[in-house]
Amino acid sequence: MRELTGLKKGVNLGGWLSQCDYSLDRLNHFIEEPDFAVIASWGADHVRLPFDYNIVQAEDGSFIEDGFARLEKAIAWSKKNGLKIVLDLHKTKGFSFDKGEQESGFFDSEKLQDGFYALWEEMAKRFGNDAEHVVFELLNEITDQSFIDAWNRISAECIKRIRKFAPDVLILVGSYWNNAPEAVKDLAAPADDKVIFNMHCYDPMKFTHQGAYWTDMIVREERYSFEDMNITADYFKERFASAVETANQYNTGLYCGEYGVIDVVAPEDALKWFKVIHEAFEELGISRSAWSYRKMDFGLSDERMSGVINELVKYL
Repeated sequence: MRELTGLKKGVNLGGWLSQCDYSLDRLNHFIEEPDFAVIASWGADHVRLPFDYNIVQAEDGSFIEDGFARLEKAIAWSKKNGLKIVLDLHKTKGFSFDKGEQESGFFDSEKLQDGFYALWEEMAKRFGNDAEHVVFELLNEITDQSFIDAWNRISAECIKRIRKFAPDVLILVGSYWNNAPEAVKDLAAPADDKVIFNMHCYDPMKFTHQGAYWTDMIVREERYSFEDMNITADYFKERFASAVETANQYNTGLYCGEYGVIDVVAPEDALKWFKVIHEAFEELGISRSAWSYRKMDFGLSDERMSGVINELVKYL
């Protein structure tokens, strides 16, 4: 499996340009330049920046210069601090992993798909010539398995259009079940040697998401300590085996764009979880980015984590 230089260990900037109220206060101040320096001091080599289509693309398909300026600023702050940046389209018009966003129709609508292609062509024109520092992630967390055939077709067409303007930029592509490791095998073969497979991992959900109000995959009232669970490096290696096999088959890289533990869990238990998954990542050669830097129910820099953060960042 290919090593992804400069993408070994990163931190997500969730909640800044995505999953937010889009207020100017949020956009201007939730993440600021000093935060990039903090992340670099943790030993990270990149950040992953989720952004929603409506930051840079209006409802009529025209582009929003203020939004692109925000991405440009994030890229500049990353470069200043020696970090690469993954530009992750977290929501496109017609689809979001979060059903509460009430976006629908993307996989059946040529019009919505054309808007998606146009957005990525514009991204490629503006940022694709900086492949040393910038990585593209086409779309966050495809949900239903039934979308995979359409998604393989859409992602292939999108990559073809990006390549007209950005032949060298790395492109991350994830699969269904919210980027589940076991769904990587159903992705189309990489279009070229700069297309990388992407997955997420919050396993086991009843530990990492206990108390979460936004999912029906757990019993919200149940609580677990790390000692209650049988979480080992071998557990994660088994979870990742199919994805690793697929990446090896195509001689491409494997990236885990999100992983983390909800703030309901004691910081000391979160540290134990990070140690175990880190061991699996290292042994298998999987690049990754932890969720998330601030708040979003998973904040690594939040005050509650101050007693363990200096130790925890060794295991990002």
